[in-house]
Amino acid sequence: MKQLERYLNVRSAYGASVAPDGTVAFLMDTTGTPQVWTLDSPGAWPEQRTFYDERVTFCSYSSARPELAFGMDDGGNEREQLFRLDPDGSVVDLTRHPDAKHYWGGWSNDGERFAFASNRRDESVFDVYVQDRDAVGENAELVFEGDGIYSVGGFSPDDRHLVLLESHSNFDADVHALDVETGEKTHLTPHQGDVRYGGIEWGPDGSLYVVTDDGTDLLYLARLTLDAHLDTVVRDEAWNVDGVAIDHDTGRLVYSRNVDGYTDLTVGEFSDPTEIDTFPAPDLPEGVAGGVSFGSEGERFACSASGSTTNTNVYVVEVESGETEPWTRASTAGIDPGTFRPRELVRVESFDGREIPAYLSLPAEVPEGGAPVVVDVHGGPESQRRPSFGSLGQYFLSNGYAMFEPNVRGSTGYGKAYSRLDDVRDRMDSVKDLKAGAEFLAGHPDIDGDRVVVMGGSYGGFMVLAALTEYPDLWAAGVDIVGIANFVTFLENTGSWRREHREAEYGSLEVDREFLESISPLHGADRIRAPLFVIHGANDPRVPVGEAEQIAEAASEHVPVEKLIFEDEGHGLSKRENRIEAYTRVVEFLDEHVRAGS
Repeated sequence: MKQLERYLNVRSAYGASVAPDGTVAFLMDTTGTPQVWTLDSPGAWPEQRTFYDERVTFCSYSSARPELAFGMDDGGNEREQLFRLDPDGSVVDLTRHPDAKHYWGGWSNDGERFAFASNRRDESVFDVYVQDRDAVGENAELVFEGDGIYSVGGFSPDDRHLVLLESHSNFDADVHALDVETGEKTHLTPHQGDVRYGGIEWGPDGSLYVVTDDGTDLLYLARLTLDAHLDTVVRDEAWNVDGVAIDHDTGRLVYSRNVDGYTDLTVGEFSDPTEIDTFPAPDLPEGVAGGVSFGSEGERFACSASGSTTNTNVYVVEVESGETEPWTRASTAGIDPGTFRPRELVRVESFDGREIPAYLSLPAEVPEGGAPVVVDVHGGPESQRRPSFGSLGQYFLSNGYAMFEPNVRGSTGYGKAYSRLDDVRDRMDSVKDLKAGAEFLAGHPDIDGDRVVVMGGSYGGFMVLAALTEYPDLWAAGVDIVGIANFVTFLENTGSWRREHREAEYGSLEVDREFLESISPLHGADRIRAPLFVIHGANDPRVPVGEAEQIAEAASEHVPVEKLIFEDEGHGLSKRENRIEAYTRVVEFLDEHVRAGS
């Protein structure tokens, strides 16, 4: 399995932040978990700045000093704590509430304070705090007491206001402006029904810019004033405008469109509050890009980008010219990038005539009779499989498997209506899309339809289990990673801060319990015919480990089952040594049950 280990050692550099002096900080997983590294010029030898066994989740430079904030949890428990990294390498533990979650809310423009949201007071709700940069622990000032799920979108240019996002569900939110001194909160987005707001940025004139689907099926870029007036800035008739980054001082900005999963970036500057003059487009890998951080004077910005055959790196773009230069050289572990296999965008007709978008990748050599295939289902369900680099997928491709990555109904990226097609009572229609995908693959000349593996994580893990129970004869094996086996026990045991959100998507225990029981794969475990591999993290706060234990026990009465629980992981596998162990076991499992006798 040395070849697999090499693929899982392909590095990623991402999450860039630019310091006042032009130094670029970023996260890179060279040591096995993401840590903070810095560079002061393109292609130079990067300097590692944090040295932990646990993953660092973000880094953000102050606009006034060469110091940065970063976040880290413990063993994947998602109770993120905030830290300050000083130029001399010393680290200050800022929050010191290890039993609470902390959502970073940004530095003040003068660099003297920072904001965050936390559930310190009540696990099920998030309050807003402001803390001096050199204060710790209990010295944070509670500036707003929440009654729901709030996050902070940053300080206004004059540091008077914070913008707050109140999330009712993944499809419904509200935006508020909070006066930091008086505590007065102004609701800026009164609306009926479900409306999304996101990508919130302050403009140079003190107004806000958001991406929203208010009144439309697709997300668009809009200007939102502090007297609650919304004006369209950029609208695309075919695709979502799904993100924006703005430099307060210059009015320069970058916004993104999601074009069939591929990122299209537009760079420009405001000529007035709702008009944009554009600059040449950056030359980035064809795939997915984001995480824009502007440098001093808005002359350049850093972002991360990757593609199907290009691992993730940090690039710096000159705003006016579009000149683009890779600053990081994240290793491909000695693997020739020319051997990485591309994706083809295909569309599969499902049971109701709807076309389901998917990516199909084929190995370099397809054997007579066709290749085995891994159907890799994304989580969410409010998410989207996009053409970014995947080291495990590239390993499977190098080892003779094809990869099929569907965006079943309920996925984001294709408009509000498409993302709601699997809500509550329509849940199993998305599983029918997987059936359609398996039938499409069975008819493909390069695929062996008798060797179709279904694999997925989180909600994708539910999809794996549901596919195995609903359509047992279609699958040669299943790999469930941190998946939901029983919606009732999942909703009863998930973190209290998530339950209301999840019930909006899946159905409520009070109203829909009988239905949720009826579609839970656990109750159909006797129908499973394919060997099953189950992976979970013991510290998972989202899908508790009991989901894995239930399905593994029930399915093992009928088919071969392997279960692998990691005591130092949460919702997924963040540590490279655990990924190597887990996927080595998965590959051995598939070799035994899928490739044997091929």
